[in-house]
Amino acid sequence: MDKMKQETADLTQENIARIGELFPNVITEMKDEKGKLKKGINFNLLKQLLSGDVVDGEECYDFTWVGKKASIVEANTPIRKTLRPCIEESKNWETTENLYIEGDNLDVLKLLQESYLNSVKMIYIDPPYNTGKDFIYKDKFIMDKKEYEEQIGMYDEVGNHLFQNTETNGRFHSDWCSMMYPRLKLARSLLTEDGVIFISIDDNEVHNLRKICDEIFGESNFVTEFAWEKKKKPSFLHKNVGKLNDYILCYVKNSLASHPFSVETTTERKKYPFNNAGNGLATLTFPARYVKFNMPDGIVEPQDMSEGAIVTQLLDTVQIDGGYNVNSFRLEGEWRYSQAKLDAIVKNSEEIVISKVPFRPNHIKVGGEIKKMKNVLSPIHYQMETNEDATQQLVALFGADLFDNPKPVKLLNYLIRAVTYATKDAMILDFFSGSATTAHAVMQLNAEDGGNRKFIMVQLPEPCDEKSEAFKAGYKNICEIGKERIRRAGDKINKEIEESNRQLKLGEEPKKPVDIGFRVLKVDSTNMKDVFYAPSEYTQKTLTDQISNIKDDRTDLDLLYGVLLEWGLPLSMKHEIEEIDGIKIHIVDNDSLIACFAENISEAVVREIAKRQPLRAVFRDSSFASSSDKINVEEIFKLLAPNTSVKVI
Repeated sequence: MDKMKQETADLTQENIARIGELFPNVITEMKDEKGKLKKGINFNLLKQLLSGDVVDGEECYDFTWVGKKASIVEANTPIRKTLRPCIEESKNWETTENLYIEGDNLDVLKLLQESYLNSVKMIYIDPPYNTGKDFIYKDKFIMDKKEYEEQIGMYDEVGNHLFQNTETNGRFHSDWCSMMYPRLKLARSLLTEDGVIFISIDDNEVHNLRKICDEIFGESNFVTEFAWEKKKKPSFLHKNVGKLNDYILCYVKNSLASHPFSVETTTERKKYPFNNAGNGLATLTFPARYVKFNMPDGIVEPQDMSEGAIVTQLLDTVQIDGGYNVNSFRLEGEWRYSQAKLDAIVKNSEEIVISKVPFRPNHIKVGGEIKKMKNVLSPIHYQMETNEDATQQLVALFGADLFDNPKPVKLLNYLIRAVTYATKDAMILDFFSGSATTAHAVMQLNAEDGGNRKFIMVQLPEPCDEKSEAFKAGYKNICEIGKERIRRAGDKINKEIEESNRQLKLGEEPKKPVDIGFRVLKVDSTNMKDVFYAPSEYTQKTLTDQISNIKDDRTDLDLLYGVLLEWGLPLSMKHEIEEIDGIKIHIVDNDSLIACFAENISEAVVREIAKRQPLRAVFRDSSFASSSDKINVEEIFKLLAPNTSVKVI
């Protein structure tokens, strides 16, 4: 029976395996820091295979900084951590599909790689701008001796915490780049193929951020650099100009799969002629009962219908009944549309109209035309809100100004709407969530258009300054502010929906309440005792002497969410608890997974679980008294549920 690893994937080894599939002769062996053999890449040989010219030592375009290699390694390095559920701080735990995760976002992004790979439609982040006054993450990077000597004093033994990156720091820009690179690299893999990322930034690092994103997402996937007018009155702190705006960099994961950004559509129905400025004769087949004829019903015989510059020849007899063609027919002409385009029009239920003989089909888009979003976000364009508006929104919710420089709800509302107008059940991620404006905007937009978008908020529990209004109001850290904002904003939104529904006019459909809940999860050390991380390092006697491989302070729910992460299952899945012969079993998403973490499990319980034929089943390793008991469990599942994947922790 397989054991679960309870650690994140080793992305480096996975990448090596992919390269090995293409170039098996470049795979070699090397020793790790403990002297054990592991697979590696012969990079000199790989370069030779890919090019006759080696770039080492030659001039080439490159963007680098002190610590870049270490930041790349950091993105691929696995961690032995988990997410522990916190029901008491959550809202609507049983029914919500939203998540609020507390912890270092680098850890969280690694932990989410399996469960949310290619699943997030949109990411928005508002990272530290590196102004010389704000705090950034100090990551504990692995570095060789030379790098350490060059950077000694910059990193202490306690990793993953914040420090104030002042301009007097010799690695002022480098530290910021090292913080951003691994996070963006991990974030990209979470995006859907048509996914989008928006990053707020100002003048201090916009140039470096653009280069980092060009490297991670690709220059061809750059969309635009939005200018957001953040102030009603300009700041004159700049020597030469009065500044009004910040920037929002936007990239897509794959430009070929992306769609236009739009927050509005035209109201008129647009006509597009089929045979205007064609490119040579071609034949299109028009499906039966689809083309609308604005002419009397009857029979139209095959004939040449060319007139002037318009070349159209009907190749089949057409019977018109009720204004539509009874049978399919072919038209030969100089078409500006292809058959694939015609088929797409049919699929989208848009109209094709023929007004008269000679046949001149027009394509009429249903519901108007998408208007592409402008890259200026200001009060002139979209009635955009400013920082002052954002502060007032928080004051309206809390009665006090609790957070520095929050983003306004309408800004996030517009960005989310622009990329999810066609996918209103999309997942939205913000891993610098701050005051949770993104969550607020998701709930507000769902209330406006009936969507079912979900959010994942990630925030380090930064302590509030004891002199701040937030601390005086009883909030110890930023996470407490964010969670309370979601609670208050959600209650306000659903109350407004209830009031609106009480004032409905005859025939109007009532609005549905939106999901205003969230599951709170917190980053913590692994559920497993350290001795069990690498069994190969210990003797069999050492292992069998251990009573349990699970830490004493961990609950069944802790173990369950560790299993969900490793098996790559969404953390918002429905979860139920049942009892079989007095033993608790956890059922996730209607038998997608059944888990049982009881210390002593009878054969009857195992059989009952197997009879349900779940896709996956997991047990505690110490639940079985001997190896023969484990073998018996495997045999029961082979007999009753041969397609179930069974593992132990």
